[in-house]
Amino acid sequence: MSSTAPAGPSTSTSKQKTKSKQRYLKRKKERRKHRPKTATGNQDEQSDTDNEETEKKRDDVDDTIVDQAVEEQEPEHVTKTPNRPKKRPRLDEDEDVEMLEEENIEADEIDVSQEKPSTPEVLPALPSFPLPAHPNAPSKSVLALQGLDEALLGAELVSPSTTLSIPLGKDDGGTRLSERMRKRLRDLGITQLFAVQTALLPFLIPLDTSSQLYLPYNPPRDVCVSAPTGSGKTLAYALPIIELLSTRVITRLRALIVLPTRDLVSQVRETMEALCKGTKLKIGTATGQHSFSHEQSQLIQDQTSRLKGGSSKVDILICTPGRLIDHLVGTPNFTLQHLRFLVVDEADRLLAQSFQDWLTQVLAATRFQPQASVEDFPIPQSNQESCILDSHIPDGLSPTFLNEYSTIPSFFTEKKASSCQKLLFSATLTRDPGKISALELRDPKYFLVQETNKDRLEPDAMNVVMEKFSMPSTLKEHMLVCDSSQKPLNFFHLVHTYHIRNALVFTKSAESTIRLVRLFEFFEKEKSGRSTSESLVIRAYSSDLAPQERKMILEQFKNQKINILVCSDLISRGIDISHVSHVVSYDVPVDMRKYVHRVGRTARAGREGDAWTLVEQQEARYFKQMLKDSEHLERVKRLRVSEKDLAPLLPLYETALNHLKELYSRQN
Repeated sequence: MSSTAPAGPSTSTSKQKTKSKQRYLKRKKERRKHRPKTATGNQDEQSDTDNEETEKKRDDVDDTIVDQAVEEQEPEHVTKTPNRPKKRPRLDEDEDVEMLEEENIEADEIDVSQEKPSTPEVLPALPSFPLPAHPNAPSKSVLALQGLDEALLGAELVSPSTTLSIPLGKDDGGTRLSERMRKRLRDLGITQLFAVQTALLPFLIPLDTSSQLYLPYNPPRDVCVSAPTGSGKTLAYALPIIELLSTRVITRLRALIVLPTRDLVSQVRETMEALCKGTKLKIGTATGQHSFSHEQSQLIQDQTSRLKGGSSKVDILICTPGRLIDHLVGTPNFTLQHLRFLVVDEADRLLAQSFQDWLTQVLAATRFQPQASVEDFPIPQSNQESCILDSHIPDGLSPTFLNEYSTIPSFFTEKKASSCQKLLFSATLTRDPGKISALELRDPKYFLVQETNKDRLEPDAMNVVMEKFSMPSTLKEHMLVCDSSQKPLNFFHLVHTYHIRNALVFTKSAESTIRLVRLFEFFEKEKSGRSTSESLVIRAYSSDLAPQERKMILEQFKNQKINILVCSDLISRGIDISHVSHVVSYDVPVDMRKYVHRVGRTARAGREGDAWTLVEQQEARYFKQMLKDSEHLERVKRLRVSEKDLAPLLPLYETALNHLKELYSRQN
């Protein structure tokens, strides 16, 4: 009994061992089939023999592992201890054996490899990567192109030396000007057109000037012009405006010229009136020099009735932006819907300063406002019978506005656009994408008057984008580096050594202007008392003066009754005084734009001129770098003055300086 009793369990255990071993061997064969080949590629018969011996040894090891695993699964032979940790719940004995077999596969392979090393697999080499590095910085031209108007790269470059003679007779000589206008220019002493005028007139003046006031279905392209100071930009837009508007029948506000200062408004009006002589065109100004009601009476014909078509007395309005907004908001029957030309002169300055957001309001006034309705346009009783088909269309509206209020069905699907053509002019025209986009330009055409590369017919992107300023070829530029305490003395030395007359002297503020004028007057008084030479006449011109006083001083300077005019940057833009032969920057300009506009007051219209800049020692590095960045340093010649040169004027300067100190001490 005792010898035969355990036969049953032993038989079942051997059966379980046989089934588990078979399943394990089956899976092992499948793994062997899918095992990747070695990189050597030389699996010959010797390796097969080694594998068979290895498999036999592994089978023996597997039998031992399976026997041990099955014995551990029998709970009858396990004695429980009280402190033994709990085991996880077991599932089936076959599953446990399989799990143990899988956990011991790696151990089996390690043991076999120790008995007989096999050929190692040759893995492919890892790819090598370069060390990280900073990318190359983009060039200035690439950075400047970010967001830039693509039309600027297609700008037309015009050589400053380009001219075109104005012929008499029926042949216009390519100028597109009428015979009357060409005769008028001859009477004014203008015999040829400059570069900017030669390029613009054929583009702005069509061959047939009739029916060119309203172009709702084919609006004209906008124009942006960058040309040096004194190159004739005023005449470039005045001639096309007068040529096209001279065909008008009814007076409407069709040309609006916006300028930054009152002095420029007066100067442009003089030019327009001289050119308009013999035509019926009427010119008006709005600057704030007169009362608001006076300007209203000069601009508007009827202020009592509400006429959405407007009631204008002038064809051309020249104004400052602030006063323009005042009339646009507060003057009855003042409208911009008939505008054919919108000229923004000195555009970079006007765009840099908001002026009550004038540009947005002006552009909105040239377009139809959809929130308006027909009921907003009352029709006088006398005109109701003449309304065609009882359409109640207000009289005097421009074609763009008229289309919106017409009740007559139209078969045209094309939308009407404003006929207003924007013309932008400046010696330093902005390239700022944000400011250019605010203009809402329509297919703009750019004209750049600057020196071109003879070897290249296409525009150079660097010159177009990086704002390369162009100076008149007849201008001579100088700079004098000195100590700040000796700057007035060096200025007096320049005036008397180089016979500087008919000169504009620019300072940084109105206070500096007055102080320099008083010091110079004391100096001249001392000099005239010690010598027989005639003293020079010097005057201050600043924003602190009344408009009438500024006008009187400017007239005296034009008549050469004043030798030197000391001013701030108030008149550094646009003012054209033909006899100015010298420009002195007593204080260094803060940027290249101001320098360009200052020195542009001389050497205008082909005349010669000199520009002098007094640079303090601490400002020399900045000033030279500013010129170098604009590739202009080579043109500015350095002037050296020694103490020996200043010695004769030193006693006079010290006496004048003491008088100035006494004057300011008494005032305080």
